[in-house]
Parts: sequence; C-alpha cells; structure tokens
Amino acid sequence: MGEETDLCIVGGGPAGMVAGLLFARAGVRTTVLEKHADFLRDFRGDTVHPSTLRIFSELGLLDELLKRPHDKVHHLGAWIGERHVEIADFRSFDPRWNFIAMMPQWHFLDFVAEQARRHPNFRVVIEAEALGLETGGGRVSGVRYRQAGEERRVSARLVIASDGRRSVLREEGRLPLRSFGAPMDVFWFRIPKQRAEENESTGVIVGGRIMALIDRGDTGSAPTCSPRAAPTRSAPAASIASEQTSRARRRCWVSMSRRSGAGKT
Repeated sequence: MGEETDLCIVGGGPAGMVAGLLFARAGVRTTVLEKHADFLRDFRGDTVHPSTLRIFSELGLLDELLKRPHDKVHHLGAWIGERHVEIADFRSFDPRWNFIAMMPQWHFLDFVAEQARRHPNFRVVIEAEALGLETGGGRVSGVRYRQAGEERRVSARLVIASDGRRSVLREEGRLPLRSFGAPMDVFWFRIPKQRAEENESTGVIVGGRIMALIDRGDTGSAPTCSPRAAPTRSAPAASIASEQTSRARRRCWVSMSRRSGAGKT
C-alpha cells in the first residue's frame, strides 16, 4: 500500500512531534510515524525548560500547555553534606517562563499532538514501525514501515529521522553520528509515598553521587495518541498498585559519576 505526503517524520518523541507541529503550521503536508500505540513511556524527561516555554509562548501556545498537570521549579538547590548550595535560579527571566515546568512527557507530547491535529495537513500514524528508507532517482523518496503486521510505504519529498538513539533510518542512510558521551550513569526507579506527604522535588549530592526526588503527584491515566476514540491506558504495571492502595508515587533518579568509580553496580 502506498501513501504520499510532503514530509514524513519517523518518531513521535519531543523532536518529531514539535517538528511536525511547526511544519503543519507552515502549511506542509506532514505525516508522523509513531511505533507505539500511545505516548506513555515511563522514565523519560519530565522537565520543560524556560527556553522551550519561551518558544511555546512565541507560538501562542504557552497558556494552553500550562493547563496540563505540572509543577513549577523556579530555582534548584542541593544538599552537600550539611550545606545547601543553590545550583540554578530562573527567577530573573521573563515571568511567563521563569521556571522549569515539571510535566510528565506523555502530557507534553499529547498536547503537541492535539495542537498539530488542528491543522488539516497533519496526521500521526500510530503503531507504525519504520523498517527502512525508500530510494529512487538518487535520493531518499520515502519510508517503509510495518503496521498491523502489514508492510506499507509512504512517499515523501523530505524524510526526517527522529527515531531515537538507535535510529534505523540513520543507520541505513549512513548518516554521520557524533557521540559526546556522558560522565555518568542514571538509574531510575519509583518509591511510594502517602498522599498526605507534601509534594516536593529535592536533590542530594553525596560523594560524587546525585539523588533527585521528582514528585509526580497521583499517577492517574496517561493520554493516548490514537486519532480515533480509544480509552486512555492506565499507568505502567509498576504504578497500578499505587492506584489500588490510594497512594501516589514519586520518581527517583540517581546519577553515579564514572569519574568517582561509581559507574557500575
């Protein structure tokens, strides 16, 4: 089966969805291929930084974005031993974006998709896993993908590979990859809390290790990216128990510096 579009974006993460929104706003026929059925992937970015908030303000979408569940962090600090150190302070920025919005990524992506769908030249195809590039006339002419067990093709004047660090399209297209690396390992896990506990996000630095508690409030349900009517999917299995026992959960991450010899556990 063949389809045609002006722009095909592979990958419905933050980069792919925002690119899709911007191109659709500019009048370009845009198709986003997303291999998952929804945006619910845990242990992903929970922060929308001031620079991003400013962009959404310039697009006239900031007020609507901030109607989604979020917390505001105007400054960051950490305890080093018994001393509290201020790491960052955003309060000197424009009041419209002088904070980090702590927002689960599925809410952010669902919002971007909702805004993009307001443009008739935009569509997102779910459960569409990219298989490779289509070529012709010495150029990339589209993408092959699998949906519902069937191989399909979409022809496009331009293809954007936004399918993550293990990009199938980047590898097939032999696009150069520059790796900067990172001097740390990050371990994500959940810990429970009682609803009565005060919502907070904290950080502690001990012996070269950073532990951060990110309060996500009640787990609730995550939105679906399906363009058709579909029930929202509940939080991941590890979080379902929190709903059944009337508990909310925090997410915790630990950064372990390789320089300190703590990169392996």
